[in-house]
Amino acid sequence: MRDTCLCLHVQRAARALARRFDEALRPVGLTNGQFSLLMALNRPEPAAMGPVARLLAMDRTTLTAALKPLERAGLVASGADPSDRRSRLLSLTDKGREALASAVPIWRAVHAQVEAGLPGPGPGPLRKALTAIT
Repeated sequence: MRDTCLCLHVQRAARALARRFDEALRPVGLTNGQFSLLMALNRPEPAAMGPVARLLAMDRTTLTAALKPLERAGLVASGADPSDRRSRLLSLTDKGREALASAVPIWRAVHAQVEAGLPGPGPGPLRKALTAIT
């Protein structure tokens, strides 16, 4: 099972990638998960919780927990949706945009290193296969 279990291999790869990006992003004070969340909020208009949670493959409770440290740090703002007061809209603050601008070049460099180290036909088929699973 150890050699054939797709779940095990994907989890191990995900953890290794997470550690690599966490280490690289540490100087800007972000984890790889926080970077992904900031990127998901990097849009011209505030985003509702539901679409952001779906994009990141998170449930709303997990997203809410992930947002708390970013809100405390002043990187993300949330407020009531004027069209539905029960819903929250999320947006990057100026400080959040600055943090993201500092992190993107780091992410690009590490991402390029990871892609260059992949064997075989490269990252395209891997992305396609992983997308087929989701």
